[in-house]
Amino acid sequence: MKKLNTENIVALLLFIGLLLYPIIASGYSVLNMTYFLTMIFLSLSLAFIWGFTGIFSFGQTAFFGIGGYSYALITLNMNTTSFNIFALILAILIAGLVAWVLGWFMFYGGVNDVFVGLVTLCVTLVLSTFLAQSAGSQWKVFNVPLGGDNGINNIPPISLGVELIGNPLYYFILVLLIIIYLTLRKLLNSKMGYSMLAIRENRERSKLFGYNIPLLQTLVFSIGGILAGLSGVLYATWGGYMAPSTMSISAAALPVVLVAAAGRKNLTAVMLFTIIYYLFSQYLSVSGSEYALVILGFTLVVVILLVPQGVILTLFNIVDRFFFKDRKLDLSLKRKESVHGQSEANKL
Repeated sequence: MKKLNTENIVALLLFIGLLLYPIIASGYSVLNMTYFLTMIFLSLSLAFIWGFTGIFSFGQTAFFGIGGYSYALITLNMNTTSFNIFALILAILIAGLVAWVLGWFMFYGGVNDVFVGLVTLCVTLVLSTFLAQSAGSQWKVFNVPLGGDNGINNIPPISLGVELIGNPLYYFILVLLIIIYLTLRKLLNSKMGYSMLAIRENRERSKLFGYNIPLLQTLVFSIGGILAGLSGVLYATWGGYMAPSTMSISAAALPVVLVAAAGRKNLTAVMLFTIIYYLFSQYLSVSGSEYALVILGFTLVVVILLVPQGVILTLFNIVDRFFFKDRKLDLSLKRKESVHGQSEANKL
């Protein structure tokens, strides 16, 4: 984090801009940006497990839905809106527990690579199909019906004694985002982060070095489930509803495309590109273009084909090469001169 490069500068400017955004934007724009911020957690969850550990997953929207539905069922059955932050914590822990159980069966069972994607895709489709067919009165948890395609409505907002609506919700989500982003960056620079990178680059060699590969994969996968579950909870509190459409095949594919197009090995790139995508998507929808999804889909496919490392990450590397290369060389030369000077002094 102390290193001066394009990624750190962009992250700092982005967070400053987001902190000032409610001051210069309308209430409607802040409401939309709040939604965009909730979806960043979903993208970060996939970037964390895929970009840094090599676990390709189509199941992040399943954990997204589990978190959102769990929060809705807990709060509505409790029938109270005061200090339901405990419901938020419990909901994301449920999502993390489901991810841990699924990861344990997969990784300790020897399931890896593309087969993880297939298994998680099946889990997502089964869960969304079941919830879509739960419209009958018999499908309910205690006193709360699942609602079928309509989902669950009138979900209460997060409350810390005072309901978080509007700007308070925006800043609550933004603070969470900053804390989690910095925590993930710190984690990736720790021993666990280096272990994750080792698994991503060569799983078999890492195993020979004594790493407990299944345990690390399960742990990373569960952290990804917690982040996706948090995204689902925040989405449910933002809109006041939760539906099976959030776990459809198109919804499951979107985080994969966003992370791949941004640059899956860089959290800042993923965060920035997610905001850009949703802003662009909203602009096309508001302008009335009936080809909005087609234009977005075609653009993302072209970007992935032409820039396989990710468009934002590639831009970061280009800027670093032109503006920070000389500084790196100067630092290395100074370090060599310092070492040489110390060796000469020792001789004397």
